[in-house]
Amino acid sequence: MNDRMTIIPQPISPARLKPPARRQPSAPVAGQFDQLLRKQIDRQGVKFSKHAVDRMNSRGIQFSPNQLQRLEQAVSQVEAKGGKESLVMIDDTALVVSVKNDTVVTVVDKEQMKNNVFTHIDSAVIA
Repeated sequence: MNDRMTIIPQPISPARLKPPARRQPSAPVAGQFDQLLRKQIDRQGVKFSKHAVDRMNSRGIQFSPNQLQRLEQAVSQVEAKGGKESLVMIDDTALVVSVKNDTVVTVVDKEQMKNNVFTHIDSAVIA
């Protein structure tokens, strides 16, 4: 009998670490994301397309801060009602607005409105 002890070397491997525990996101408060998104969108306000700006320049149309605020409110009202393309009347000026893009597509003054037909709109607002 052999009293010798034989040790078979074992490869050393790195200790297995548990992956870091992932933080569970807290459940969002109802409507929190919608409110945040709405605030971000509202900050940007309604934009004017290049075409609309060209029309305003060529026709000498300018809007006061009060009129721009009325435009913002009108677009918000149309959006709340589900409108997508709207004709917004502000004083003697008509604006065709893409509500989904918050963009004024074109601007028409009182003189240009005569005998003019507005197509591809689903709503109208007098602001």
